[in-house]
Amino acid sequence: MSPAQKTYTVAVAGLGKRGVHHADAISKNPRFKIVGLCDIDRGRLDAAKQKFGVGYGNSDAARMLVDTGPDVFVFCTLPQIRLPLIQAGVGAGVKLIAYEKPIAMSMNEGLEMYKLLRGAGVKTVVSHQHRYGEHYKKVKDIITSGAIGRVHTVYGHAIGWMMHMMTHMIEYASWYNGNAEPEWVAGQASGKEKFADVHSSPDYICALVQYSNGVRGIIECGAGAPDVPEVDSMWHKCRIGAQGTDGFAEVLTGKEGKGGGWRAVTKNGVMSGPGYMDYEHDMPPYIQDIADWLDDPNKVHPCNGETAFKGFQVMMAACRSVVQRGRVTLPLGPGEPELEALQKALP
Repeated sequence: MSPAQKTYTVAVAGLGKRGVHHADAISKNPRFKIVGLCDIDRGRLDAAKQKFGVGYGNSDAARMLVDTGPDVFVFCTLPQIRLPLIQAGVGAGVKLIAYEKPIAMSMNEGLEMYKLLRGAGVKTVVSHQHRYGEHYKKVKDIITSGAIGRVHTVYGHAIGWMMHMMTHMIEYASWYNGNAEPEWVAGQASGKEKFADVHSSPDYICALVQYSNGVRGIIECGAGAPDVPEVDSMWHKCRIGAQGTDGFAEVLTGKEGKGGGWRAVTKNGVMSGPGYMDYEHDMPPYIQDIADWLDDPNKVHPCNGETAFKGFQVMMAACRSVVQRGRVTLPLGPGEPELEALQKALP
């Protein structure tokens, strides 16, 4: 059977909203077959088994992987259990692991995860799938065309807090900068209320990022980040873009009927267009690119884990910068867990 005809087997753990989005897109792609489902909530597990016509279900992800032996392991769980699920996937011999951001809860955990993944040769994909939105791609096309001149600044901000949103902002801003290497980060943060959240975070954080090509990045998340009044849905108040010598181009994430789209001022004039976050649109190509990468190692997934790991380091460097009161050079090594250190340092 040629690679183009191969069907890859998939096991999915975590069947909340995001897990079901993944399972739905996977079930509709003929290149994949779901062979196992997992959730600690029996009601959600049974509903998903019926919805997707899957016979195998379990509340233990590691047991599911042993029993089903899938090519691909997808998990959409709370962020506190990344490492054990990565260990379970690698131990079961999967070819690719796709999982949600943030990729880890600390730099130490991330380093351990990626040492294990690289040693086993397991591919990873991280859920930064909004880049498939037509408005996100339009902004990238405008920047790449040279219509805004030489890019000197990229930016991203969201009023959602750090562990929910910051790696999204870093991922897309870095993409708009051609994925140049980040060299150092200077950060500032305030507020401790959101440390009690499942996605433990300061109430507000900002990061200045210096890239190897001379471009400066400005990333902000949480209460105090700039509002996007054009968008009236809280989690979609995200603005990402680039400024150049001849203008700017930016995307507003938005939601259908609640703002969003893209806009630009270039040497060709003032332009704008529609767009909004839509899982029905964004998930199918995200899943198809997994099949393409499994077929051909040269077709690296746009949301590959190595790129996401660089973005995660930028976020952790911002936390370390607040604690150390100075700029932090990349790449990062191990250290005191960033969230704990930041919570202690903030007044």
